[in-house]
Amino acid sequence: MPDGFDQFVGDRLDRLLRYATAMSCDRYLAQDIVQEVLLRAQRRWDRIAAMDAPYLYVQRMVTNEYLSWRRRRAARDIASAPGVMEALTPPVGDPATRHAERDAMRARIAVLPRKQRAAIVLRYYEDRTDAEIGTVLNCSESTVRSHISRALTALRAASRAMEVL
Repeated sequence: MPDGFDQFVGDRLDRLLRYATAMSCDRYLAQDIVQEVLLRAQRRWDRIAAMDAPYLYVQRMVTNEYLSWRRRRAARDIASAPGVMEALTPPVGDPATRHAERDAMRARIAVLPRKQRAAIVLRYYEDRTDAEIGTVLNCSESTVRSHISRALTALRAASRAMEVL
C-alpha cells in the first residue's frame, strides 16, 4: 500500500525530522536516522499501518535508531545549522541573548546520556506523558521519571556552574 505510506511520509516527515534533530542535536545525523527508519518502515508498512498509532510506532523506531546509532559524532560536537534550533525555541528580545542561551542549553543537553536526552526531548519538545515516553524508550514509567529527574538535575547543575563563571 505505497499510497498510504507516501501519505504518511508527506504528513509526518517534517515532524519526524524535527524530533530527530532535537534529540540528536545534529541535523545531518537526524536526516540519516529518519531515512533509515523510513526505509525499514516502508518494507513493513502494511503491518505498521494496521496499528492504532502508526506515527508513535515510527517515532519509537526513530528513537531506537538514535539510541543505537554507532557512527554518531562525539557528544560535545554539535553540528547544526543555526536556523534549525532557532526554529525550535521561543523568541527572546535580544537575538544575541537568544543565540547564547540556545547554544548554552544545547551544549548542556548534548552531554546528557542518550536515554536521558531522549526522555527530555520527548517530555519537553514532544509533550509526551510518562506512559508514552516509556513506550517509546521501552522502559517503565518510574524509569522515565528517573531519567527526567536525573537529566534536569544535571542541567540545573550545569546551569549553576555557568552562572558562577
